[in-house]
Amino acid sequence: MPVVLALGLGVRAFTGGDFAKYAGVALYATLIYAFLSFWLRRLWAAITATAISWTVEFFQLTGIPADLSARSTLAHLILGSTFNTPDLFWYAAGAALGTLVVRPPTAKNLANN
Repeated sequence: MPVVLALGLGVRAFTGGDFAKYAGVALYATLIYAFLSFWLRRLWAAITATAISWTVEFFQLTGIPADLSARSTLAHLILGSTFNTPDLFWYAAGAALGTLVVRPPTAKNLANN
């Protein structure tokens, strides 16, 4: 999870344009997937990560995230500020990426840490 978070923040900080925006969006969903993979099977983690991401995106239509984002960097990172239809695709892509790159924890792995 720390690697996914670092990649997301790094992409947004060190690259620009559409690549940075959509890579950040996808990695947001990948990070949610990584958290969920502790409790859910891969398919359900991906579906739930996509659903959470889409919920946040549609919440942006209310204007509340924009108001909160104007006052808080943390709110901006978590909630964003404006609805963008292509983000819906990139959230799904990020959750799918999670199924490929995030290794779900196992009891054996957790016991060794």
